[in-house]
Amino acid sequence: MLLTPKRRKHRKQMIPSLKGKSTRWTTIAFWEYGLKAITNGYVSNKEIEAARKVVVRHTRKTWRLRIRVFPDIPFTKKWLEMPMGKGKGDVDVYKAPVRRGKVILEVSWLEKNLAKKILISASKKLGIQTRVAIKWKIQ
Repeated sequence: MLLTPKRRKHRKQMIPSLKGKSTRWTTIAFWEYGLKAITNGYVSNKEIEAARKVVVRHTRKTWRLRIRVFPDIPFTKKWLEMPMGKGKGDVDVYKAPVRRGKVILEVSWLEKNLAKKILISASKKLGIQTRVAIKWKIQ
């Protein structure tokens, strides 16, 4: 099941800009290894799910995973060949805003080389550039 908010007060909202770097969730808080963003961007719920599946496939239940971002910003899209005007389009996908320096996901109970390999594979599924981070230092 893809990550989507259960309820929203307003279905459509304006998209916030992503200038600067993150001030919250910049350190690995729960486990040993993580993916840290090095560029600003939006990560969709489909990309997060694809990265999660990569980790699950490689580790075979000998791991712990924590996803630190949640897609709660609705992005709208109009139909093909729709004329201009007639209001804003329908909600197409939910995305999570990720600023530079934010930890996206964390894993534990793995060897260092295996964790690096898995996180590099998972980072290829995301739409932003990331770096593998070890607790209290970046590699």
